[in-house]
Amino acid sequence: MARLSVNINKIATLRNTRDGNIPNVLLAAVNCERFGAQGITVHPRPDERHIRYADVRSLKPIITTEFNIEGFPNRSFLDLVLEVKADQVTLVPDADDAITSNAGWDTIKHKNLLTDIVAELKDAGIRVSLFVGADEKMVEGAAIIGADRIELYTEPYASNYTLNRDDAIKPFMHAAIAAKDFNLGVNAGHDLNLDNLQFFNESIPNLLEVSIGHALIADALYLGLEQTILKYKACLGE
Repeated sequence: MARLSVNINKIATLRNTRDGNIPNVLLAAVNCERFGAQGITVHPRPDERHIRYADVRSLKPIITTEFNIEGFPNRSFLDLVLEVKADQVTLVPDADDAITSNAGWDTIKHKNLLTDIVAELKDAGIRVSLFVGADEKMVEGAAIIGADRIELYTEPYASNYTLNRDDAIKPFMHAAIAAKDFNLGVNAGHDLNLDNLQFFNESIPNLLEVSIGHALIADALYLGLEQTILKYKACLGE
């Protein structure tokens, strides 16, 4: 069964709209795990508009499942993830002012940059995943670079799901098959939700992990966090 990693960025975004510590990001992470999440994901950005570097340092000792840290690999980010020794680092090609991730890596164009970074992280014992689109050439590039996994950028799937889900899933199936051929694990994330997750999970071979934040936290406003996590896990077959 694919594992569910809950991205808690949106909880930090809400906290940051006021002074103080409501909602409590650390407590949210603990509760996500208590309710069944099999990992916690954060994506600290340079402006710290949601998860802060201090949050990352405080979260590491209390997370008992898997700590996945996403981000663009500038030096400050790399120093942070090496300091806390994340279980998994997912490298994304975000610009500093990106509202959210909106594209995967061009693993051919950025081969030299990423090869050195991936090697540095792996030497520290950290599993490395590269955020890529559903493009078999980009998947092959990730393998050449030395990544352990890819994370498929699923916004195009989510956008086209209601139009024709069979057409929407095809490129992702091909990319996942290519990943298996190159001995890469497959993660996925971006705009997966209770409507489209089950079909994605059933269609993608060897899916190991999904990282979901925005939709899950939004659903929790109506359903409660515990019931929401259970519903997402049910979509993954549990």
